[in-house]
Formats: sequence, structure tokens, C-alpha cells
Amino acid sequence: MNKILKNTLILTAITLIAGLGLGLVYEITKAPIAAAQETAKKEAWQQVFPEASLDDFEQVDVDQAAADKAIADMGVNATIDEACTVGDAGFIVTTTDKDGFGGSIQVTVGITADGTVNGVSILSISETAGLGMKATEPAFYGQYEGVQAEKFVVSKDGGDGEPIDALSGATITSRAVTGAVNAALGYYQNAFQ
Repeated sequence: MNKILKNTLILTAITLIAGLGLGLVYEITKAPIAAAQETAKKEAWQQVFPEASLDDFEQVDVDQAAADKAIADMGVNATIDEACTVGDAGFIVTTTDKDGFGGSIQVTVGITADGTVNGVSILSISETAGLGMKATEPAFYGQYEGVQAEKFVVSKDGGDGEPIDALSGATITSRAVTGAVNAALGYYQNAFQ
């Protein structure tokens, strides 16, 4: 009985010390991580609207009713994460599609006032190297840019919308990125038009 009590106290002490250590590390790294995320967000804004200055960007609250309608209208498994106005030039919508091959894919989409996709920036992606990760290359996401469309579709799937050529060997990734861009377009159509 004495040995069980001794082992229990040792394990409790180890757990307590490890928990305090993790809490300390979290507190130390929380601010730098938040700053890095904020910097990445602003870099994405600048990438999708390179002609705008940082003073032109104004973050606005996401209209949840418009977000829900956009996701239902587009038929995607996504969320609308953030929205931003860019002066008179247009809007920025950050979305996450949950159906990527390696998990969720988060993109920032710049949409001009007339509904043209001005730019696409991928914030978070963890797809297969050499296949799905090619979605981060301009050769793929550039297909959306400069196009005024109600909706995009992966060309091999068919359907109504502006066709996008899928990445070879990464159709699921192509669908997820297209879904994220469509969610942004749907939000623009429901909240900003």
C-alpha cells in the first residue's frame, strides 16, 4: 500500500510540473504566434489587392445569416472566417473549406466591386507534397484571378460555372480550393451586393 501511495505522489508531481511547464510555454508563445498570424493575414490581404495600401483595409464583422446562405447556395462544406472592405476597390473574404485531402484549406479571396476575383492567397494547407501542395503555385490559383463568375467548378466534374483545371492527382484538393473560393464569392453575393 505504501508503494502505491509513493508512486501516485510521484506521478502527480510529474503531471503537475509538466502541466505548469506547458502553461508557461503557452503564455510565452501566445503573443508571438498571434502577431505572426496577424502579419500573415495582412500579407494575404496585400497579395489579393496589391494596388491597395494597408490603410485601405477595414475588417468588418461577418454577417452570419449571409455566410450561412452563401454556404448553402454554393453547396460547400466551408466556413466564412473573416471579411474586409478595401475602400471602393472591393472586398476580401477569408474562408475555410473542410474537405481537403489533408484537412481544411483556408484561403483569402479578393473580389473587386464588380465581382471579379482580384486575387487568391492560400493561408493554410496541408496536402500531399508534389500533388496537392501544387495548389499553392500561381499556375493553379491564378486560374481564378481576373475572372468574373457567379461560381467556379472543377472542369472534370462538369456543372454550371467557370471551369477550373484540376491538379493532376489532386482532384480532392482542387475541389476544396474551388469550394473555398466559391464560399467567398457566395458571401460577396449575399453580403456586399
